[in-house]
Amino acid sequence: MRGMGCALLLLLGVVVAPSSAATRTDVNVLEATENIRYLSQEITKSYLYLFANPLKREVSSEISKMLQELVQNIRTVSISSDDEDTRNILEFLIYSKNQIEELVKGKPDKQKAALMLDYSETLLEGANSIARAHRYNFSESEKMLMKGKKIEYLMERSAKYYMALGVGLGTEINRKQMSKAVEMLEKNLQDFEHYSYPTQMKRYQTALRKSWNVTKSLFERQDKAFVSNIMILAGDEVESITGQFILYHRKTQ
Repeated sequence: MRGMGCALLLLLGVVVAPSSAATRTDVNVLEATENIRYLSQEITKSYLYLFANPLKREVSSEISKMLQELVQNIRTVSISSDDEDTRNILEFLIYSKNQIEELVKGKPDKQKAALMLDYSETLLEGANSIARAHRYNFSESEKMLMKGKKIEYLMERSAKYYMALGVGLGTEINRKQMSKAVEMLEKNLQDFEHYSYPTQMKRYQTALRKSWNVTKSLFERQDKAFVSNIMILAGDEVESITGQFILYHRKTQ
């Protein structure tokens, strides 16, 4: 999972002071919910990709690893927070995780793919609700770091719906969700273009725009050509370059 890991905890662990409104619990929970958001999209995207490419058997083991990461982050929230609402939401997250585990055991099919989409949204909604209960006031640089993480999440979300449409789940809602995620990613990317970076980061600004333009064109041509392998590679490239900005903002705190 690119750029997620313990980056947020390491970053915020340095800047959170005892007098801060945010506590260590808030930091732990925010990190875990950010990971859950990302994984909720990545797991389902990968499942839909496997459905479209059944010979890519190695994807199954990758999904298993993602599910292990999901469990670890749900456990982190459970250990870190005593908030009653948070603990109630965790029950829904655990239920969704268990259902996903059952779905990925068998051979992918269209009905399971539709269910995977539903459970990914349950995980996302739960993570968002938990995060709202654990606030932190970010500095400008930290906000940019979080925008980088949001780009990674939106890349996975956009690709998830691209895969869904490609395997025959072409509902109007799924099309709108894909378009909305692509639009939001574009807006966040523009923030990186307008941010005042030192000379050594300029090449990444250029590279991110070029890479995203190629990737965005795949979404725009979705009705004409479904190229799942190219989408995976293009999305990985966008996230890889975004990781350079996340690293920069983590180092400059």
